[in-house]
Amino acid sequence: MRHMPLHPPLVVIAHGSRDPRHAATVHALVKRVRSQRPGLRVETGFLDFNVPSVHGLLESLAAEGVREAVALPLLLTRAFHAKADIPAVLRQAPRQLRITQAEVLGPSPLLLRALEERLYEAGLTPADKSSTGVVLASAGSTDPEAIAVIADIAREWRHTGWCAVRPAFASASSPEGFRRTEDAVRELRAAGCARVAVAPYVLAPGFLPDRIARGAAEADVLAEVLGPAPEVARVVLERYDQARLPVLTALGA
Repeated sequence: MRHMPLHPPLVVIAHGSRDPRHAATVHALVKRVRSQRPGLRVETGFLDFNVPSVHGLLESLAAEGVREAVALPLLLTRAFHAKADIPAVLRQAPRQLRITQAEVLGPSPLLLRALEERLYEAGLTPADKSSTGVVLASAGSTDPEAIAVIADIAREWRHTGWCAVRPAFASASSPEGFRRTEDAVRELRAAGCARVAVAPYVLAPGFLPDRIARGAAEADVLAEVLGPAPEVARVVLERYDQARLPVLTALGA
């Protein structure tokens, strides 16, 4: 009987971008993941624009004799890529390679902590919370589940002491009636918040994060993207462990 390895490789699946900052940020995050779990093999594949492609990476692993891997979508919500694109790519993997797809990163309390740390790095302090309105600026989606998650995160974050939190979306394809970043900034200003901060709920720079930055022109504070924050790396490893749990239970580990 063939025994499966206790620690199969983690395959991080990123979207990819023509913007070189995107891949650089993904690689920086993966480097931090490796530093937090030195014994774990972590590889990166891209859906588009960058190399290696997910398909090419999986073929390489299979050629090495790897028989099991965990694929983790580097996404913050369960939208089209997590539900359709990535499963379709994984179905094309070599037959001898068993792949378990992990859940997306969000929502997670660790991501809220990372958002706050980015705001503090941008100049806010914990003492500013009660007088600061925050725009939770997401890339956007037409997927109702993803939209609902962003709204829930904004409500949850508001209860941690901020003056107010408003969700906003950068994508023009976001549903009608949902705010753009600049609209949310003006709403918070009109609501009487002493200062307004924009927290991009995105992982890496690119076209839509740049749109968020332009929409934050009238805000007092603009945080950086989440990028290689240690909290994000911890969530990556949490999702890996959760994906492995059923297999480890079956093995009696």
